[in-house]
Amino acid sequence: MDGSSDTAPEWEPFNRPLFENPKVRDLSRVGVIDIGSNSVRLVVFDGAARSPAYFFNEKVMCALGAGLAETGKLNPSGRIRALSALRRFCTIAKGIGLPDLTAVATAAVREASDGPEFAAQVLQKTGLKIHVVDGPEEARLSAQGVLLGWPGSYGLVCDIGGASMELAEISDGKVGQRLTSPLGPLKLVNIPGGKRGRKAFITQTLDQLREKMGPQSDRLFLVGGSWRAIARIDMHRRGYPLHVMHEYRMTARDIKETAKYIDECDLERLRAEIRITLGRMTLVPIASQILKGIVKRFKPHDIAVSSYGIREGMLYEQMPQNMRDRDPLIESCHFAERKDARLPGFGMRLHKFISPLFLNNNPNRARLVRAACLLHDVSWRAHPDFRAEVCFEYATRANLGGLSHDERVFLGLALLHRYRNKRDGTRFEELYSLLPDEGRKEAEVLGKAMRLGAMLWANPDDETATLQWDAKKKRLSLILTAEASPLFGEVAEARLESLATALNATTHVDIKLT
Repeated sequence: MDGSSDTAPEWEPFNRPLFENPKVRDLSRVGVIDIGSNSVRLVVFDGAARSPAYFFNEKVMCALGAGLAETGKLNPSGRIRALSALRRFCTIAKGIGLPDLTAVATAAVREASDGPEFAAQVLQKTGLKIHVVDGPEEARLSAQGVLLGWPGSYGLVCDIGGASMELAEISDGKVGQRLTSPLGPLKLVNIPGGKRGRKAFITQTLDQLREKMGPQSDRLFLVGGSWRAIARIDMHRRGYPLHVMHEYRMTARDIKETAKYIDECDLERLRAEIRITLGRMTLVPIASQILKGIVKRFKPHDIAVSSYGIREGMLYEQMPQNMRDRDPLIESCHFAERKDARLPGFGMRLHKFISPLFLNNNPNRARLVRAACLLHDVSWRAHPDFRAEVCFEYATRANLGGLSHDERVFLGLALLHRYRNKRDGTRFEELYSLLPDEGRKEAEVLGKAMRLGAMLWANPDDETATLQWDAKKKRLSLILTAEASPLFGEVAEARLESLATALNATTHVDIKLT
Protein backbone atom coordinates (compact mmCIF):
# COMPACT_ATOMS: atom_id res chain seq x y z
CA MET A 1 0.00 0.00 0.00
CA ASP A 2 1.31 3.47 -0.84
CA GLY A 3 0.21 6.79 0.58
CA SER A 4 -1.75 7.86 -2.50
CA SER A 5 -5.25 7.19 -1.16
CA ASP A 6 -5.14 8.39 2.45
CA THR A 7 -8.69 9.73 2.19
CA ALA A 8 -10.27 6.72 0.49
CA PRO A 9 -13.77 6.10 1.93
CA GLU A 10 -12.96 2.62 3.23
CA TRP A 11 -10.38 4.10 5.60
CA GLU A 12 -12.69 6.66 7.19
CA PRO A 13 -12.85 7.85 9.89
CA PHE A 14 -9.44 6.50 10.89
CA ASN A 15 -7.48 7.01 7.64
CA ARG A 16 -4.67 4.89 6.28
CA PRO A 17 -2.17 3.81 8.97
CA LEU A 18 0.72 6.23 9.22
CA PHE A 19 3.35 3.58 9.92
CA GLU A 20 3.16 2.58 6.23
CA ASN A 21 4.51 6.02 5.29
CA PRO A 22 8.33 5.91 4.97
CA LYS A 23 8.53 9.47 6.29
CA VAL A 24 7.52 8.37 9.78
CA ARG A 25 9.50 5.15 10.01
CA ASP A 26 12.40 6.97 11.66
CA LEU A 27 10.32 6.87 14.85
CA SER A 28 10.16 3.08 14.80
CA ARG A 29 12.79 2.74 17.54
CA VAL A 30 13.53 5.48 20.06
CA GLY A 31 15.53 5.20 23.29
CA VAL A 32 14.69 7.39 26.30
CA ILE A 33 16.33 7.55 29.75
CA ASP A 34 14.45 9.10 32.66
CA ILE A 35 16.65 10.02 35.65
CA GLY A 36 14.21 10.60 38.48
CA SER A 37 14.47 11.13 42.20
CA ASN A 38 13.54 7.50 42.90
CA SER A 39 14.50 5.53 39.83
CA VAL A 40 16.56 5.56 36.66
CA ARG A 41 14.84 3.91 33.71
CA LEU A 42 15.61 3.10 30.09
CA VAL A 43 12.73 2.60 27.68
CA VAL A 44 13.23 1.70 24.04
CA PHE A 45 10.04 2.27 22.06
CA ASP A 46 9.45 0.19 18.97
CA GLY A 47 6.59 -0.56 16.62
CA ALA A 48 3.83 1.45 15.00
CA ALA A 49 4.88 5.07 15.00
CA ARG A 50 1.78 6.43 16.76
CA SER A 51 1.40 3.64 19.32
CA PRO A 52 4.81 2.10 19.96
CA ALA A 53 5.52 -1.07 21.85
CA TYR A 54 8.07 -1.33 24.64
CA PHE A 55 11.00 -3.07 23.00
CA PHE A 56 13.07 -2.69 26.19
CA ASN A 57 12.06 -1.39 29.60
CA GLU A 58 14.32 -1.57 32.65
CA LYS A 59 14.27 0.37 35.91
CA VAL A 60 16.80 0.62 38.73
CA MET A 61 15.68 2.10 42.07
CA CYS A 62 18.59 4.44 42.86
CA ALA A 63 16.92 6.92 45.27
CA LEU A 64 19.05 9.81 44.01
CA GLY A 65 16.79 12.20 45.91
CA ALA A 66 17.02 10.47 49.30
CA GLY A 67 18.25 12.97 51.89
CA LEU A 68 18.18 15.86 49.41
CA ALA A 69 16.02 18.04 51.67
CA GLU A 70 18.55 17.71 54.51
CA THR A 71 21.89 17.80 52.65
CA GLY A 72 21.08 19.67 49.45
CA LYS A 73 23.02 16.98 47.58
CA LEU A 74 22.30 13.78 45.72
CA ASN A 75 22.35 10.55 47.70
CA PRO A 76 26.00 9.34 47.44
CA SER A 77 25.10 5.65 47.15
CA GLY A 78 22.33 6.60 44.71
CA ARG A 79 24.89 8.34 42.51
CA ILE A 80 26.98 5.18 42.37
CA ARG A 81 23.96 3.04 41.48
CA ALA A 82 22.70 5.54 38.92
CA LEU A 83 26.05 5.78 37.17
CA SER A 84 26.27 1.99 37.02
CA ALA A 85 22.75 1.79 35.59
CA LEU A 86 23.49 4.47 32.99
CA ARG A 87 26.66 2.68 31.87
CA ARG A 88 24.63 -0.49 31.45
CA PHE A 89 21.90 1.31 29.52
CA CYS A 90 24.38 2.92 27.12
CA THR A 91 25.99 -0.45 26.47
CA ILE A 92 22.58 -2.00 25.76
CA ALA A 93 21.67 0.82 23.38
CA LYS A 94 24.89 0.31 21.47
CA GLY A 95 24.28 -3.42 21.31
CA ILE A 96 20.83 -3.07 19.75
CA GLY A 97 21.96 -0.45 17.27
CA LEU A 98 20.30 2.65 18.68
CA PRO A 99 21.98 5.70 17.11
CA ASP A 100 21.56 7.80 20.27
CA LEU A 101 19.69 8.09 23.55
CA THR A 102 17.71 10.99 24.93
CA ALA A 103 18.25 11.41 28.67
CA VAL A 104 16.20 13.69 30.91
CA ALA A 105 16.78 14.38 34.60
CA THR A 106 14.12 15.88 36.84
CA ALA A 107 13.76 17.25 40.38
CA ALA A 108 16.63 15.56 42.23
CA VAL A 109 19.36 16.48 39.73
CA ARG A 110 18.01 19.96 39.06
CA GLU A 111 17.77 20.83 42.78
CA ALA A 112 20.95 19.21 44.10
CA SER A 113 24.02 21.39 44.45
CA ASP A 114 26.09 18.58 42.96
CA GLY A 115 23.62 17.97 40.12
CA PRO A 116 25.85 19.64 37.48
CA GLU A 117 28.84 17.65 38.75
CA PHE A 118 26.85 14.40 38.42
CA ALA A 119 25.77 15.29 34.86
CA ALA A 120 29.40 16.04 33.95
CA GLN A 121 30.53 12.73 35.44
CA VAL A 122 27.92 10.83 33.43
CA LEU A 123 29.01 12.58 30.24
CA GLN A 124 32.66 11.73 30.91
CA LYS A 125 32.01 8.07 31.80
CA THR A 126 29.33 7.22 29.24
CA GLY A 127 29.19 9.97 26.61
CA LEU A 128 25.55 10.51 27.56
CA LYS A 129 24.37 14.11 27.73
CA ILE A 130 21.73 14.68 30.41
CA HIS A 131 19.07 17.31 29.77
CA VAL A 132 17.99 18.71 33.13
CA VAL A 133 14.43 20.02 32.84
CA ASP A 134 12.73 22.50 35.13
CA GLY A 135 9.41 21.82 36.87
CA PRO A 136 7.06 23.36 34.27
CA GLU A 137 8.86 21.54 31.48
CA GLU A 138 8.61 18.27 33.40
CA ALA A 139 4.88 18.92 33.77
CA ARG A 140 4.54 19.57 30.04
CA LEU A 141 6.35 16.38 29.05
CA SER A 142 4.30 14.27 31.46
CA ALA A 143 1.08 15.78 30.12
CA GLN A 144 2.20 14.99 26.58
CA GLY A 145 2.70 11.41 27.66
CA VAL A 146 -0.94 11.31 28.73
CA LEU A 147 -1.95 12.75 25.35
CA LEU A 148 -0.06 9.96 23.63
CA GLY A 149 -2.51 7.49 25.17
CA TRP A 150 -5.60 9.72 25.29
CA PRO A 151 -5.60 12.10 22.29
CA GLY A 152 -7.99 14.99 22.75
CA SER A 153 -8.40 14.44 26.49
CA TYR A 154 -9.55 17.07 28.95
CA GLY A 155 -8.41 17.27 32.52
CA LEU A 156 -5.65 17.73 35.03
CA VAL A 157 -2.44 15.68 34.84
CA CYS A 158 -0.77 15.09 38.20
CA ASP A 159 2.73 13.60 37.98
CA ILE A 160 4.34 12.65 41.28
CA GLY A 161 8.02 11.84 41.58
CA GLY A 162 10.25 11.36 44.57
CA ALA A 163 11.17 15.02 45.04
CA SER A 164 8.42 16.97 43.30
CA MET A 165 4.87 16.90 42.02
CA GLU A 166 3.73 18.59 38.83
CA LEU A 167 0.29 19.65 37.62
CA ALA A 168 -0.70 20.44 34.03
CA GLU A 169 -4.00 21.15 32.29
CA ILE A 170 -4.76 19.37 29.01
CA SER A 171 -7.53 20.14 26.53
CA ASP A 172 -8.02 19.77 22.76
CA GLY A 173 -4.75 17.87 22.48
CA LYS A 174 -2.74 20.72 23.99
CA VAL A 175 -1.01 21.36 27.30
CA GLY A 176 -2.11 24.49 29.14
CA GLN A 177 -1.24 25.90 32.56
CA ARG A 178 1.56 24.07 34.41
CA LEU A 179 2.81 24.20 37.99
CA THR A 180 5.48 22.42 39.98
CA SER A 181 5.60 21.84 43.73
CA PRO A 182 7.90 20.22 46.34
CA LEU A 183 5.30 17.55 47.19
CA GLY A 184 7.54 14.58 46.45
CA PRO A 185 7.15 11.83 49.08
CA LEU A 186 10.89 11.18 49.23
CA LYS A 187 11.46 14.84 50.06
CA LEU A 188 8.78 14.82 52.76
CA VAL A 189 9.99 11.76 54.69
CA ASN A 190 12.10 13.73 57.17
CA ILE A 191 10.32 17.08 57.07
CA PRO A 192 10.65 19.08 60.34
CA GLY A 193 7.79 18.54 62.75
CA GLY A 194 7.20 14.88 61.92
CA LYS A 195 3.71 13.80 60.85
CA ARG A 196 2.09 17.01 62.07
CA GLY A 197 4.63 19.18 60.24
CA ARG A 198 4.25 17.10 57.09
CA LYS A 199 0.45 17.38 57.19
CA ALA A 200 0.63 21.16 57.60
CA PHE A 201 3.12 21.48 54.73
CA ILE A 202 0.97 19.34 52.41
CA THR A 203 -2.15 21.29 53.31
CA GLN A 204 -0.53 24.68 52.73
CA THR A 205 1.07 23.63 49.42
CA LEU A 206 -2.12 22.06 48.04
CA ASP A 207 -4.12 25.16 48.96
CA GLN A 208 -1.65 27.29 47.00
CA LEU A 209 -1.82 24.94 44.00
CA ARG A 210 -5.62 25.02 44.04
CA GLU A 211 -5.61 28.82 44.13
CA LYS A 212 -3.23 29.06 41.18
CA MET A 213 -4.75 26.29 39.04
CA GLY A 214 -8.37 27.24 39.62
CA PRO A 215 -11.31 24.79 39.23
CA GLN A 216 -10.40 21.43 37.70
CA SER A 217 -13.57 19.35 37.58
CA ASP A 218 -12.66 17.19 34.55
CA ARG A 219 -10.73 13.94 34.77
CA LEU A 220 -7.68 13.67 37.00
CA PHE A 221 -4.88 11.71 35.32
CA LEU A 222 -2.40 10.17 37.75
CA VAL A 223 1.19 9.69 36.55
CA GLY A 224 4.02 8.26 38.63
CA GLY A 225 5.09 5.21 40.59
CA SER A 226 3.56 6.26 43.91
CA TRP A 227 0.14 6.74 42.30
CA ARG A 228 0.42 3.35 40.58
CA ALA A 229 1.28 1.74 43.93
CA ILE A 230 -1.86 3.27 45.47
CA ALA A 231 -3.90 2.03 42.50
CA ARG A 232 -2.57 -1.50 43.02
CA ILE A 233 -3.60 -1.32 46.66
CA ASP A 234 -7.04 -0.07 45.59
CA MET A 235 -7.37 -3.04 43.21
CA HIS A 236 -6.38 -5.37 46.03
CA ARG A 237 -8.87 -3.80 48.45
CA ARG A 238 -11.72 -3.99 45.95
CA GLY A 239 -10.85 -7.44 44.58
CA TYR A 240 -10.69 -5.92 41.10
CA PRO A 241 -10.08 -8.68 38.53
CA LEU A 242 -8.15 -6.95 35.71
CA HIS A 243 -4.65 -6.10 36.92
CA VAL A 244 -3.81 -3.55 34.23
CA MET A 245 -2.67 -0.17 35.51
CA HIS A 246 -3.29 1.95 32.42
CA GLU A 247 -6.83 3.41 32.40
CA TYR A 248 -7.65 1.98 35.83
CA ARG A 249 -10.44 4.17 37.20
CA MET A 250 -11.10 5.30 40.76
CA THR A 251 -13.60 7.62 42.39
CA ALA A 252 -13.11 10.12 45.20
CA ARG A 253 -14.76 7.59 47.51
CA ASP A 254 -12.29 4.90 46.40
CA ILE A 255 -9.38 7.20 47.21
CA LYS A 256 -10.79 7.98 50.64
CA GLU A 257 -11.41 4.32 51.49
CA THR A 258 -8.05 3.18 50.18
CA ALA A 259 -6.25 5.88 52.16
CA LYS A 260 -8.00 4.59 55.27
CA TYR A 261 -7.11 1.00 54.30
CA ILE A 262 -3.43 2.00 53.98
CA ASP A 263 -3.48 3.69 57.40
CA GLU A 264 -4.95 0.59 59.05
CA CYS A 265 -3.00 -2.14 57.23
CA ASP A 266 0.15 -3.99 58.15
CA LEU A 267 2.18 -2.46 55.31
CA GLU A 268 4.80 -5.19 55.27
CA ARG A 269 2.17 -7.89 54.84
CA LEU A 270 0.40 -5.81 52.19
CA ARG A 271 3.67 -5.17 50.37
CA ALA A 272 4.35 -8.91 50.16
CA GLU A 273 0.84 -9.65 48.90
CA ILE A 274 0.84 -7.14 46.07
CA ARG A 275 4.59 -7.11 45.36
CA ILE A 276 5.52 -3.48 45.87
CA THR A 277 9.17 -2.74 46.61
CA LEU A 278 10.11 -1.75 50.15
CA GLY A 279 11.32 1.67 49.02
CA ARG A 280 8.05 2.38 47.24
CA MET A 281 5.84 1.11 50.06
CA THR A 282 7.65 3.35 52.54
CA LEU A 283 6.44 6.35 50.52
CA VAL A 284 2.87 5.15 49.95
CA PRO A 285 1.33 6.57 53.19
CA ILE A 286 2.73 10.03 52.36
CA ALA A 287 1.57 9.81 48.73
CA SER A 288 -1.85 8.67 49.91
CA GLN A 289 -2.14 11.75 52.13
CA ILE A 290 -1.23 13.99 49.18
CA LEU A 291 -3.69 12.31 46.81
CA LYS A 292 -6.55 12.55 49.27
CA GLY A 293 -5.85 16.28 49.53
CA ILE A 294 -5.74 16.74 45.74
CA VAL A 295 -9.08 15.03 45.26
CA LYS A 296 -10.65 17.03 48.08
CA ARG A 297 -9.58 20.36 46.55
CA PHE A 298 -10.00 19.78 42.82
CA LYS A 299 -13.06 17.48 42.93
CA PRO A 300 -12.46 15.69 39.60
CA HIS A 301 -15.43 13.89 38.04
CA ASP A 302 -13.31 10.76 37.77
CA ILE A 303 -9.74 9.58 38.26
CA ALA A 304 -7.68 7.56 35.79
CA VAL A 305 -4.22 6.04 36.17
CA SER A 306 -1.86 6.63 33.27
CA SER A 307 1.08 4.33 32.64
CA TYR A 308 2.29 6.93 30.17
CA GLY A 309 4.28 9.88 31.48
CA ILE A 310 7.47 11.80 30.87
CA ARG A 311 9.15 9.09 28.77
CA GLU A 312 6.16 8.80 26.45
CA GLY A 313 5.95 12.59 26.44
CA MET A 314 9.49 12.75 25.10
CA LEU A 315 8.46 10.41 22.29
CA TYR A 316 5.34 12.49 21.63
CA GLU A 317 7.60 15.54 21.37
CA GLN A 318 9.22 14.03 18.27
CA MET A 319 5.93 13.30 16.49
CA PRO A 320 4.59 15.59 13.76
CA GLN A 321 1.09 16.89 14.42
CA ASN A 322 -0.56 14.65 11.82
CA MET A 323 0.79 11.64 13.69
CA ARG A 324 -0.30 12.97 17.08
CA ASP A 325 -3.85 13.35 15.80
CA ARG A 326 -4.20 9.66 14.93
CA ASP A 327 -5.97 7.02 17.00
CA PRO A 328 -3.29 5.04 18.91
CA LEU A 329 -5.48 1.92 19.11
CA ILE A 330 -6.15 1.74 15.39
CA GLU A 331 -2.53 2.45 14.49
CA SER A 332 -1.32 -0.27 16.86
CA CYS A 333 -3.80 -2.80 15.46
CA HIS A 334 -2.79 -2.04 11.88
CA PHE A 335 0.82 -2.62 12.87
CA ALA A 336 0.00 -5.90 14.63
CA GLU A 337 -1.93 -7.15 11.60
CA ARG A 338 0.85 -6.28 9.21
CA LYS A 339 3.44 -7.98 11.42
CA ASP A 340 1.58 -11.11 12.56
CA ALA A 341 -1.50 -11.90 10.45
CA ARG A 342 -1.46 -14.59 7.76
CA LEU A 343 -3.08 -12.23 5.23
CA PRO A 344 -2.10 -8.66 6.11
CA GLY A 345 -4.78 -6.29 4.86
CA PHE A 346 -7.58 -8.84 5.11
CA GLY A 347 -8.86 -7.18 8.28
CA MET A 348 -10.20 -4.29 6.21
CA ARG A 349 -12.01 -6.71 3.91
CA LEU A 350 -13.48 -8.48 6.93
CA HIS A 351 -14.55 -5.15 8.40
CA LYS A 352 -16.44 -4.28 5.24
CA PHE A 353 -18.16 -7.68 5.27
CA ILE A 354 -19.48 -7.39 8.84
CA SER A 355 -20.22 -3.65 8.76
CA PRO A 356 -23.97 -4.00 7.92
CA LEU A 357 -24.42 -5.37 11.45
CA PHE A 358 -22.89 -2.27 13.06
CA LEU A 359 -24.12 0.69 11.04
CA ASN A 360 -25.55 2.57 14.02
CA ASN A 361 -22.51 2.30 16.28
CA ASN A 362 -21.24 5.34 18.12
CA PRO A 363 -17.64 6.37 17.32
CA ASN A 364 -16.17 4.63 20.37
CA ARG A 365 -17.78 1.32 19.50
CA ALA A 366 -16.92 1.74 15.80
CA ARG A 367 -13.22 1.93 16.59
CA LEU A 368 -13.45 -1.28 18.65
CA VAL A 369 -15.17 -3.09 15.77
CA ARG A 370 -12.39 -1.92 13.45
CA ALA A 371 -9.72 -2.95 15.95
CA ALA A 372 -11.21 -6.43 16.36
CA CYS A 373 -11.19 -7.03 12.61
CA LEU A 374 -7.56 -5.97 12.36
CA LEU A 375 -6.59 -8.28 15.23
CA HIS A 376 -8.78 -11.23 14.29
CA ASP A 377 -5.90 -13.32 12.93
CA VAL A 378 -2.79 -12.10 14.76
CA SER A 379 -2.80 -15.07 17.17
CA TRP A 380 -3.03 -17.78 14.52
CA ARG A 381 0.29 -19.34 15.62
CA ALA A 382 -1.25 -20.40 18.94
CA HIS A 383 -2.45 -23.99 19.23
CA PRO A 384 -6.08 -24.19 17.96
CA ASP A 385 -7.27 -25.42 21.35
CA PHE A 386 -6.00 -22.23 23.00
CA ARG A 387 -6.44 -19.55 20.33
CA ALA A 388 -9.59 -18.13 21.88
CA GLU A 389 -7.90 -17.66 25.25
CA VAL A 390 -4.71 -16.29 23.69
CA CYS A 391 -6.80 -13.71 21.82
CA PHE A 392 -8.61 -12.65 24.98
CA GLU A 393 -5.32 -12.42 26.87
CA TYR A 394 -3.81 -10.32 24.10
CA ALA A 395 -6.65 -7.79 24.06
CA THR A 396 -6.90 -7.42 27.82
CA ARG A 397 -3.19 -7.40 28.66
CA ALA A 398 -1.37 -6.00 25.63
CA ASN A 399 0.09 -2.52 25.46
CA LEU A 400 -2.77 -0.99 23.47
CA GLY A 401 -3.32 2.73 23.97
CA GLY A 402 -6.69 4.45 24.10
CA LEU A 403 -8.58 1.55 25.73
CA SER A 404 -10.61 1.64 28.92
CA HIS A 405 -10.88 -1.58 30.91
CA ASP A 406 -14.42 -2.36 29.76
CA GLU A 407 -13.30 -1.74 26.17
CA ARG A 408 -10.45 -4.21 26.67
CA VAL A 409 -12.94 -6.83 27.81
CA PHE A 410 -15.23 -6.05 24.84
CA LEU A 411 -12.35 -6.47 22.42
CA GLY A 412 -11.18 -9.62 24.19
CA LEU A 413 -14.63 -11.22 24.09
CA ALA A 414 -15.08 -10.40 20.41
CA LEU A 415 -11.76 -12.08 19.60
CA LEU A 416 -12.58 -15.01 21.87
CA HIS A 417 -15.84 -15.56 19.94
CA ARG A 418 -13.87 -15.32 16.69
CA TYR A 419 -12.49 -18.76 17.63
CA ARG A 420 -15.07 -20.14 20.02
CA ASN A 421 -18.88 -20.15 20.12
CA LYS A 422 -19.27 -20.09 23.90
CA ARG A 423 -17.42 -17.97 26.42
CA ASP A 424 -18.22 -20.15 29.43
CA GLY A 425 -15.55 -22.35 30.95
CA THR A 426 -12.54 -20.07 30.49
CA ARG A 427 -10.22 -18.75 33.19
CA PHE A 428 -11.34 -15.21 32.36
CA GLU A 429 -14.96 -15.39 33.49
CA GLU A 430 -14.45 -13.04 36.43
CA LEU A 431 -13.46 -10.31 33.96
CA TYR A 432 -16.74 -10.50 32.03
CA SER A 433 -18.47 -8.59 34.81
CA LEU A 434 -16.55 -5.44 33.79
CA LEU A 435 -18.76 -5.32 30.68
CA PRO A 436 -22.57 -4.88 30.81
CA ASP A 437 -24.78 -7.66 29.43
CA GLU A 438 -25.55 -5.62 26.30
CA GLY A 439 -21.84 -5.20 25.62
CA ARG A 440 -21.18 -8.91 26.04
CA LYS A 441 -23.93 -9.72 23.54
CA GLU A 442 -22.58 -7.21 21.02
CA ALA A 443 -19.06 -8.63 21.41
CA GLU A 444 -20.45 -12.11 20.78
CA VAL A 445 -22.18 -10.94 17.58
CA LEU A 446 -18.99 -9.25 16.41
CA GLY A 447 -16.86 -12.33 17.12
CA LYS A 448 -19.26 -14.70 15.39
CA ALA A 449 -19.55 -12.40 12.38
CA MET A 450 -15.74 -12.40 12.06
CA ARG A 451 -15.75 -16.18 12.52
CA LEU A 452 -18.09 -16.53 9.52
CA GLY A 453 -16.43 -13.90 7.35
CA ALA A 454 -12.96 -15.39 7.76
CA MET A 455 -14.14 -18.52 5.87
CA LEU A 456 -15.57 -16.86 2.77
CA TRP A 457 -12.62 -15.56 0.76
CA ALA A 458 -10.45 -17.70 -1.43
CA ASN A 459 -9.07 -14.50 -2.93
CA PRO A 460 -8.89 -11.65 -0.45
CA ASP A 461 -8.86 -9.09 -3.28
CA ASP A 462 -12.29 -10.13 -4.62
CA GLU A 463 -15.62 -9.34 -2.97
CA THR A 464 -17.13 -12.81 -3.05
CA ALA A 465 -19.54 -12.51 -0.11
CA THR A 466 -21.72 -9.83 1.45
CA LEU A 467 -23.99 -9.65 4.46
CA GLN A 468 -27.35 -7.91 4.64
CA TRP A 469 -29.12 -7.25 7.92
CA ASP A 470 -32.75 -6.23 8.33
CA ALA A 471 -32.99 -5.24 11.99
CA LYS A 472 -36.76 -4.77 11.91
CA LYS A 473 -37.51 -8.19 10.44
CA LYS A 474 -34.58 -9.83 12.23
CA ARG A 475 -33.45 -11.29 8.93
CA LEU A 476 -29.79 -12.06 8.15
CA SER A 477 -28.92 -12.63 4.50
CA LEU A 478 -25.68 -13.96 3.04
CA ILE A 479 -25.07 -13.29 -0.67
CA LEU A 480 -22.35 -15.30 -2.40
CA THR A 481 -20.95 -15.24 -5.92
CA ALA A 482 -20.89 -18.49 -7.86
CA GLU A 483 -17.12 -18.55 -7.40
CA ALA A 484 -17.55 -18.46 -3.62
CA SER A 485 -20.33 -21.04 -3.37
CA PRO A 486 -17.94 -23.97 -2.74
CA LEU A 487 -16.69 -22.09 0.35
CA PHE A 488 -20.14 -22.31 1.94
CA GLY A 489 -19.89 -25.84 3.29
CA GLU A 490 -21.14 -27.40 6.51
CA VAL A 491 -18.81 -25.47 8.80
CA ALA A 492 -19.63 -22.11 7.23
CA GLU A 493 -23.34 -22.89 7.40
CA ALA A 494 -23.01 -23.74 11.10
CA ARG A 495 -21.21 -20.45 11.70
CA LEU A 496 -23.95 -18.53 9.90
CA GLU A 497 -26.58 -20.20 12.08
CA SER A 498 -24.56 -19.45 15.22
CA LEU A 499 -24.40 -15.77 14.26
CA ALA A 500 -28.13 -15.75 13.54
CA THR A 501 -28.82 -17.29 16.94
CA ALA A 502 -26.79 -14.54 18.62
CA LEU A 503 -28.91 -12.01 16.70
CA ASN A 504 -32.16 -13.90 17.35
CA ALA A 505 -32.65 -13.84 13.57
CA THR A 506 -33.69 -15.99 10.63
CA THR A 507 -31.26 -16.61 7.77
CA HIS A 508 -31.35 -16.47 4.00
CA VAL A 509 -28.59 -17.56 1.61
CA ASP A 510 -28.50 -16.31 -1.98
CA ILE A 511 -25.94 -17.59 -4.49
CA LYS A 512 -25.57 -15.36 -7.55
CA LEU A 513 -25.05 -17.53 -10.61
CA THR A 514 -23.90 -14.69 -12.85
